[in-house]
Amino acid sequence: MTVTAVVTRDPGRRVQAAGDWPGAKLHDDLAGMLDDRGAYDLVVIASPTAMHVEHAAAVAAAGVPFVLDKPIGVDAAEARRVLAAATDAGTPFTVFHNRRWDPEQLTLQALVRRGDLGDVHTFERRWERWRPVPRQRWKERDPKGGGLLLDLGPHLVDSATQLFGRVEAVYAEMRALTTPVEDDVFLVLHHADHVVSRLWAGSLVGAPGPRTRVLGTGGAFVVTTFEGDASPFEVLDEGAPDGTAGWLTHGRERTPVPAAPGGHADFYRAVEAWLTDDDAPVPVDPADAVRTAEVLDAARVAAREGRIVDV
Repeated sequence: MTVTAVVTRDPGRRVQAAGDWPGAKLHDDLAGMLDDRGAYDLVVIASPTAMHVEHAAAVAAAGVPFVLDKPIGVDAAEARRVLAAATDAGTPFTVFHNRRWDPEQLTLQALVRRGDLGDVHTFERRWERWRPVPRQRWKERDPKGGGLLLDLGPHLVDSATQLFGRVEAVYAEMRALTTPVEDDVFLVLHHADHVVSRLWAGSLVGAPGPRTRVLGTGGAFVVTTFEGDASPFEVLDEGAPDGTAGWLTHGRERTPVPAAPGGHADFYRAVEAWLTDDDAPVPVDPADAVRTAEVLDAARVAAREGRIVDV
């Protein structure tokens, strides 16, 4: 797939786009790009979350298939509006839940499917960083579309529901420690199959990790670190064979688990197949993203009222 057009008004990003994609046409606004419909087959909407409804509606009305960054709206109401706009226009779209293609996620799926962990009862995942000085960007500053619940929460919730199914109830705690919006998030998801997911996202975490811990009647799966982020748990990986995704553990006993093949590029390979093959499935069903938004809405209520909230 080739990038043929980019929308940006920022002078620095225009220079970057011209260098990254020579020959791509640069547009000052979305309307200008939509007027040049013959130049592309797919639009990727990667604007700030608070603008997703507006931009998705415009692309849907133009009849151009699109990929929409997560989350598809700041809340479930906006998510449903996006889905309705695309459905009414008959315009297909998918959502950039690229973390479904993480080797870690694919490896865990295979372990669960094979029954290596027995009956799973607890899933834990942390997306934690040591970032005491926040970045000066909208994700940390925008009171409507920013904050870790909307930035990392969709990935965490989508990963949990992809593995363990529908969420029936949510408990949550959130704080804003270094930014105007929450940068410390804890979610507890109660799944319909009785698995409990405990999910963390934080920016002021001096000891991140372990990244993933899954507990079952047959043992546990542990991933110590994530994408090279510094963590005191990384020493546990010393001597691990190349290509290890994590550890199958039983008390002090641990066995390295080879990583399943895959990566983020497979998302766009799936997009290309979806666009060109009538029998290829949509890479991510937008209805999944709407349900994730409903879980995040329930989490906000749970954190505000200090109780478990049904979804």
